[in-house]
Amino acid sequence: MKKQILVIDDDVSLRRVVEFTLEQAGYQVLSAGTGDEGLALFQRHRPSLVITDVQMPGMSGYEVLEKVKALESDALVMLITAFSSVEKAVEAIKLGAYDYVTKPFSRDQLVLAVAKAFEYRGLRRENLQLKTALADKGGHEIIGNSTAMKRLLQRVEKVASSQASVLLSGESGTGKEVVARALHRGSECAGGPFVAVNCAAIPKDLIESELFGHIKGSFTGAIKDRQGKFSLADGGTLFLDEIGDLPLELQPKLLRALQEQEFEPVGGVTESVEVRVIAATNRDLEIEMEEGRFREDLYYRLAVVPLPLPPLREREGDIPLLLDYFMRKHEASATVVIDPEVIAKLKSYSWPGNVREMENVVEQMLILRQDDRLRIDDLPARISRKHTATNGVLNLPDEGYSLEDLEREAVTQALQRCNWNKSKAAEFLRIPRHTLLYRLEKYDIHQ
Repeated sequence: MKKQILVIDDDVSLRRVVEFTLEQAGYQVLSAGTGDEGLALFQRHRPSLVITDVQMPGMSGYEVLEKVKALESDALVMLITAFSSVEKAVEAIKLGAYDYVTKPFSRDQLVLAVAKAFEYRGLRRENLQLKTALADKGGHEIIGNSTAMKRLLQRVEKVASSQASVLLSGESGTGKEVVARALHRGSECAGGPFVAVNCAAIPKDLIESELFGHIKGSFTGAIKDRQGKFSLADGGTLFLDEIGDLPLELQPKLLRALQEQEFEPVGGVTESVEVRVIAATNRDLEIEMEEGRFREDLYYRLAVVPLPLPPLREREGDIPLLLDYFMRKHEASATVVIDPEVIAKLKSYSWPGNVREMENVVEQMLILRQDDRLRIDDLPARISRKHTATNGVLNLPDEGYSLEDLEREAVTQALQRCNWNKSKAAEFLRIPRHTLLYRLEKYDIHQ
């Protein structure tokens, strides 16, 4: 997508020369003859750079600078000034202008100044990304050496370099945002922003503005312009968590943004972006489609590459690795040791809250421990207490039986009972449909 520049100058001939020069250099140019016209264009299109003359009838270039920065604090504004007003231009830089060029200037000078402005913009974005990454303190690392995780990591590596939309499915707490960030780091847009949105956490009447932005005065309470998450993610990745909670009436607008890479802010006009979208859900979207709560066309646009995430209870071999990782993350002393019985209990627990629950358990144990040895008593009661089976439905052979074989048999019998209707079989087994689909793939079960 071409970078967009807004040129504001009351001198028609100079404005046309600047416009032609920049278009020849590969930029998309908007132009205005007055500060008021230019400000209106900026509000509608949010260009990457504003070049404005200083001396103009009506609103001066300095006033344009002030109003643009009020609308978007990190906007790049370059001033065109005569020699006599260089001192004022320097003063304007102190107030937020990026740079200035003095009249008369050559075409090469103009193109070079613009190129430097965009280089500065890119460096500023990279610096922000680096600060964000450092603030994460390594908290977005995929940990696991189990068969399920090796399979997932292989797929992540293959998919990351593409621009395809990815739909991550799995139970709550399985690490969908961690995988989304790994996909971003391995993509061509890794230098761009990673913007995460939890669709379930935003009130229904605000989510359109949150995603696409709004223009001042477009609705009650819109006291100033606001960029949406799509704009903020331009050149990078937009992560839409809990996509199954997106209101049905907003789904066509999201579909258009995915298909056309353009959208309309509330009360505004069309904006273009270049964004890779990764979505995630703990709902069964196929059931949501069957019941009319999720659009089929949007589902297939999001799920170009579906990636199911395994629950922690199917990753018993990863428990020690995760335990060690969370101990280091929460800065446990090197003198802290763990009783083998604790690890055994952690392995046998079902982990309904998955990896997120395990991190909370480790942090709790480290805070409440009596000394530098973690014992059974340091575990939460729900994990440490002994469970006794009641109302059993199984008669296991004395020589033992593989848990995987048991699960495979249960899934197969449920499908047979339900005439291979996957939705009914998932309901029979009391698991989400995507969990059943994961097991069908895991055990290579087919009709």
